[in-house]
Amino acid sequence: MLKEDSVETRILEAGSVAESKLTYVVIGARLGEKWIFVRHRDRSTWEMPAGHIEEGESAGMAAARELYEEAGVTGSVMEHNSDYEVTVGSKTEYGRLYSAVVKEIESRLRFETEEIILLDRLPPDLTYPEVQTVLFSRLNDHLF
Repeated sequence: MLKEDSVETRILEAGSVAESKLTYVVIGARLGEKWIFVRHRDRSTWEMPAGHIEEGESAGMAAARELYEEAGVTGSVMEHNSDYEVTVGSKTEYGRLYSAVVKEIESRLRFETEEIILLDRLPPDLTYPEVQTVLFSRLNDHLF
């Protein structure tokens, strides 16, 4: 049983969660040999591009939109990697994890992103370490 403030992240089979139950998308994006991480203008921590699925949007559409809004990606090859669930206390939400090979990226930052870094590993200061660590590990296991 989970404590009220505990966070548990579980990887699920790709496509095992109905689109109607999904709330979030996370995109593990690579430019060359490096992973793209973004820092929101209101935070000092790093994360993979991610966000909410908006009304009338598919998970794939949301992933492409978030990758553009947060990292300026205008061209990529994206793959649905897996679904996942995050339980915080007694509340569970579902998301979809994508991997993306970035082909084109704009140099100008837009929307809420303050900074982008390219790394070959997770940065030390993650916004959501209980979630991002599990998802990043899944991407590495799957891709390498």
